[in-house]
Amino acid sequence: MQVNMLEAKNQLSKLVQAAQNGEDVIIAKNGQPVARILPFRQGGGMKGWGRLKNVKGIDAAFAAATEAEVARLLTAEP
Repeated sequence: MQVNMLEAKNQLSKLVQAAQNGEDVIIAKNGQPVARILPFRQGGGMKGWGRLKNVKGIDAAFAAATEAEVARLLTAEP
């Protein structure tokens, strides 16, 4: 479904409900699509971070030399 800005403003609750029900809702300005209303999906949080413990070489990413290089790059003047 595509609606213009004024219609979207006046019927926001209806459009949000339509998006929650799986309908593709597009808002247009002068007939040109400019935005889409999508249903919010709850993220999984940080559950996957534990899998990094089995990645070989991951500790090198946090080595003192690496951190010093990152700090140097972030503080260097252009």
